[in-house]
Amino acid sequence: MKMTAENSSFLTEFILAGLTDQPGVQIPLFFLFLGFYVVTVVGNLGLITLIGLNSHLHTPMYFFLYNLSFIDFCYSSVITPKMLMSFVSKKNSISYAGYMTQLLFFLFFVVSESFILSAMAYDRYVAICNPLLYTVTMSPQVCLLLLLGVYGMGFAGAMAHTACMMGVTFCANNLVNHYMCDILPLLERACTSTYVNELVVFVVVGIDIGVPTVTIFISYALILSSILRIRSTEGRSKAFSTCSSHIIAVSLFFGSGAFMYLKPSSILPMNQGKVSSLFYTTVVPMLNPLIYSLRNKDVKVALKKILNKNAFS
Repeated sequence: MKMTAENSSFLTEFILAGLTDQPGVQIPLFFLFLGFYVVTVVGNLGLITLIGLNSHLHTPMYFFLYNLSFIDFCYSSVITPKMLMSFVSKKNSISYAGYMTQLLFFLFFVVSESFILSAMAYDRYVAICNPLLYTVTMSPQVCLLLLLGVYGMGFAGAMAHTACMMGVTFCANNLVNHYMCDILPLLERACTSTYVNELVVFVVVGIDIGVPTVTIFISYALILSSILRIRSTEGRSKAFSTCSSHIIAVSLFFGSGAFMYLKPSSILPMNQGKVSSLFYTTVVPMLNPLIYSLRNKDVKVALKKILNKNAFS
């Protein structure tokens, strides 16, 4: 053990095992996830552009949606290109500094996403339950403070995890059983006790998932109570439709995140953790533009206006 610890001090790179070790499926998976990434980039950048160019979409709801698309684009771009390399390269290596850098940015954006989803739930609560006070309650100053809180929590969570990981001593075996730079797979390569790191993961992830989940749950409980008092069937249907889209995205994101991080590694094998993490790193960023825009009448109208303007030009 002493020699292993001494060898670990010279560790300068890690090798990522990738999503699978079966050669026959590497190329099909490459094109599959390349397609996912293209859809993610086009969808989120398209939504960002659409909201930015249309003044009637400059409302609190689309302000948060704009930032959600920005976060989805960024953290998908942090993870997916490296994952695509693992399908076509013989040795998918990454430097120690590169691993920690990707880990920092991944954690920043993924924590920010959890809190931006809760901010969107609060926005919908105010819009449905207190429509007369919506403009005052969701003023530009309040929206900016909420956004500052979103990115502030993202930064705090990322720094807490990354700082703890940088204090761990790693063994000479530098093969990390994952397709991306994550916390739990790297802890498997530790030579020293990881009790403090696992405790930090459980506490910080519990906060980053628990606080937004409670906020979303309370918001939607109040929304549901308000919807049930609406006499118009059409009004109920419209409100339920708006809420269902957000609930689907929240369930996918928080469900897969909790399944990955809030269970001991002995209960959740790392290979199953890879599949779970695919949902919030690849599937959710791709689906969010579809969930929040294609079913939205205002976005459809704005898109038609831009298309008609370009066609006329």
